[in-house]
Amino acid sequence: MVLVYSLIAYVVAIALKYAVQIPTINIVINNFGAHSIVLGAYYGLQTVFFEVGLAYLVAWYAVSRGKLDKKDAEAYGSGLAFWENAGLLGILSLISLVADYIILSTNTSLAQTVYDQLNQRAPELFAPASQALASVALGTLERTSSIMIHVAWGYLCVMAAYYRKKELFLIALPMGLIDFLVPFTLPSNLIYFEAVVFTLAVISILVAWYATKRVIKSSENQTTISKS
Repeated sequence: MVLVYSLIAYVVAIALKYAVQIPTINIVINNFGAHSIVLGAYYGLQTVFFEVGLAYLVAWYAVSRGKLDKKDAEAYGSGLAFWENAGLLGILSLISLVADYIILSTNTSLAQTVYDQLNQRAPELFAPASQALASVALGTLERTSSIMIHVAWGYLCVMAAYYRKKELFLIALPMGLIDFLVPFTLPSNLIYFEAVVFTLAVISILVAWYATKRVIKSSENQTTISKS
């Protein structure tokens, strides 16, 4: 059920993102540029309000009805990470790659058309082994960062709902601003970009752990005092 609740939070968030971006993304890019601060804020705020916000609302609903407990906090965050990385960016991308491979393996005009399009839009698919391995390593680092930051804000959202501490939710909200960095991903600075994102993800995990540790300790102290 933890996976189900995390799926609901994630799917609704992504649907709302698409609902906002489809009619507006070209307007923002045309007016402010593809590598602008405004575009970064455009992406970041959507993640803040939709992904983190809905993660909290679903967690609050489930906790208030006894469907989730504090012991489910890590699993809820992991569920959000799973649907992002294994679902949206994993399975769907794999299906697309397999379909491309099958088409390219045929001796048809469609294969040549697909090859030309891929060579133009995704030349890294035809990179030599050394370059491909470096790309895979950076991609793995990026997915690791994504997993950690989803776990961090998912964990905080459940703990905020369970302990009724909105300050934990307020700590989780800014973590969605990680998507502010998306427009500034360039081939020339990819290593530095992934290093920065990974560092922010580690900080998010540490902040989530420390903030909830203080809340748990405070709650235990209050329980001890009330019993005495």
